[in-house]
Amino acid sequence: MATTTSSSGLTFKLHPLVIVNISDHHTRIKAQSSSSSNGGSASTSSSSPAPRVFGCVIGVQRGRTVEIFNSFELLLDPSTNTLDRAFLVTKQELYKKVFPNFYILGWYSTGSDVQESDMQIHRALMDINESPVYVLLNPAINHATKDLPVTIYESELHVIEGNPLLIFVKSNYIIETVEAERISVDHVAHLKPSDGGSAATQLAAHLTGIHSAIKMLNSRIRVVQQYLLAMQRGEIPYENSLLRQVSSLLRRLPAIESEKFQDDFLMEFNDTLLITYLAMFTNCSSTMNELVDKITVLYDKQSRRGGRSAFI
Repeated sequence: MATTTSSSGLTFKLHPLVIVNISDHHTRIKAQSSSSSNGGSASTSSSSPAPRVFGCVIGVQRGRTVEIFNSFELLLDPSTNTLDRAFLVTKQELYKKVFPNFYILGWYSTGSDVQESDMQIHRALMDINESPVYVLLNPAINHATKDLPVTIYESELHVIEGNPLLIFVKSNYIIETVEAERISVDHVAHLKPSDGGSAATQLAAHLTGIHSAIKMLNSRIRVVQQYLLAMQRGEIPYENSLLRQVSSLLRRLPAIESEKFQDDFLMEFNDTLLITYLAMFTNCSSTMNELVDKITVLYDKQSRRGGRSAFI
């Protein structure tokens, strides 16, 4: 794999459905391998890495723009690292009937980096597409970064030490969505668990996201601060363009020590406390109503049995 980026000039547009499909494929294979190993013991499933998954990505290419819309799974023989061609042809024909305008643009896999065996699979797809793309998803979760763990590679022929070699080079891409995909992704992101703790789980996920964002912002501000201190000490030369960018960035940050910020903060804090108190009063009122209903039912039963005077 080359460290430089692609020079083909292609613009790649990746749809969220492809990322969801790859994630779902990886999750299913991981769950199946965990349950089948040693009767599904927790120690074995946590220590053994999940097997890699493979599939094809389909879409359209209009001029210099490549738009990846969907994907489907592939069968791979792990002993020979060869694709099941019959399965690939069958899936291609089925998708061609439903999406006649979509073509196989390349393939996808999971992993933290490109492996040597990937080029063999990449070459096997060149009879379908002479210049396939390779979409790699890293399933490892890193809360410190907000970038998508997806990398798109192209293959280019480079002359290395006098020998022509086909190597992978990274390509830039953008996320392209349509209205249906935005609604679906938002629905998946707000799915409620079935264990009854939906409110607490959603609140914990929301607070975790806010904490990660604040932590990342703090770390990046520290980097800027260390850079400015090193520039002030004379360790690095002054760059006026970077100083102007830092100054523009600092103007966007809210002034915490200002009186307006304190007033806005106290107003938000008081509103939050008021909502909390209202929720507590509503809960207490509901409990009191249930108690009154139970006493009323008991009083009616005693009245029907021995009269009101006997109950009193």
